[in-house]
Amino acid sequence: MFTGLVREIGTLTAVAARGGVTVLTLRAPACAPDLVPGGSLAVDGICLTVTSGSISGRTSGRTAGRGPLVTVEAVAETRRSTTLDAWRPGRRLHLEPALRAGDRLGGHLVLGHVDGVGRVLRLERAGETARLTVQPPPGFARWLLPKGSVAVDGVSLTLDADPGAAGFTVSLIPQTLGTTRLGDLVPGDEVNLEADVLAKGAASPGALAHPADTAPLTYERILARGFRRHRGGQR
Repeated sequence: MFTGLVREIGTLTAVAARGGVTVLTLRAPACAPDLVPGGSLAVDGICLTVTSGSISGRTSGRTAGRGPLVTVEAVAETRRSTTLDAWRPGRRLHLEPALRAGDRLGGHLVLGHVDGVGRVLRLERAGETARLTVQPPPGFARWLLPKGSVAVDGVSLTLDADPGAAGFTVSLIPQTLGTTRLGDLVPGDEVNLEADVLAKGAASPGALAHPADTAPLTYERILARGFRRHRGGQR
């Protein structure tokens, strides 16, 4: 699990194929020292398994890297459902190690399970800030809530008002522009999207009386589903 707060922008140094697996080697000086084989690393929002990394200046794993290098692997389904298949050496990538118990949750809960690929419609600069508008893939908009959360290439962002199937907009503050590569996006670029897992749970058919039931959630409807007011320790 991740928070959507990028630790560093790494660089893809090599891509290799081994059977049905794609092996990626990344230069990640800030992340590599803390990574161990079998651990997880979010790479542009994709949760990938670490197969080798640097630990306290030493290398470990069956394919040992050197210094700040780390190796991760991806299967065919990951290539199909994300932007990964188009990555080439030299690409800059958002990196975030898995959340540790007790860490601060500064962004929102991000699983690293990409829901689909969106397309950048525009990036509008306004002084030190910017507004990024993305066209989501079909079906994605049902998980978008005004002022809710979305992960774009692994970056936790807050949705502006009225997100929809035609597009959603997020605001980029100077901190985000300075620590990610979102400010370099241009119309037509593809980005990995992951909706807020809490929004997905609330929008699932099992959370409604009927899959077609889209009436507003009210106090009365909550009580009708078996929830009760908490009073003095009794439910």
